[in-house]
Amino acid sequence: MANSLSIKKLILVPAVITLAVTLLRLTGELLHWSPRFFNPEAGGGGALIGIAWLVPVFGFYFGWVLAADGHGPASALKAIGYPLLGFAVPLVAGFGAIKLAGLAPQGLGLFAVLVVASLVGAFIAFLGWSALARTLLAYGLAARIPVILVMLFAILGDWGTHYDVAGPGTPPMTPIVKWLMIGVTPQLSAWMWFTIAVGALFGGIAGAIKGRDAGRAA
Repeated sequence: MANSLSIKKLILVPAVITLAVTLLRLTGELLHWSPRFFNPEAGGGGALIGIAWLVPVFGFYFGWVLAADGHGPASALKAIGYPLLGFAVPLVAGFGAIKLAGLAPQGLGLFAVLVVASLVGAFIAFLGWSALARTLLAYGLAARIPVILVMLFAILGDWGTHYDVAGPGTPPMTPIVKWLMIGVTPQLSAWMWFTIAVGALFGGIAGAIKGRDAGRAA
């Protein structure tokens, strides 16, 4: 990437905003604010306050800025197609593992399959537009490492938030093992896959739009 636009500079403000949302969500769960916005249950699914919602927004933003700065995708079709394929990999793998291989939905076997499939899916999504993918990788780490640290303290302190509550059927384990299982591993596999695949999809759309506009202007 040219010196005119460094990854660190590009992700700085989005990373700060993401950290602020993480801390806001933690505060809302600790203070028992509305579950609709701050769901404290395992996984925290559906909460309206969360950093997952920022991925498509910042993915589009990164794609637009990169394209405007002359670092657009070589192929708009690849920039959109590879993320779509990468997004599908863990979904197909998980469905196949349950329906075809008969793995238990809460078992370690499925967990391992999804971890590997997430890494494969992220790699495939990475192939569509390398400049955007590198940016999303850096942003993903900046977003998820603070969550990993929050989860460590939440688990050690038994805070009762989605950061430390394990899903149903999770066997008893020590706090550090629990942190590795529900914190470190998912954040660096499934959530990085989500960040790269979804972010690249929306960024690819932005790059295609910006590229088309640039072509018309020329």
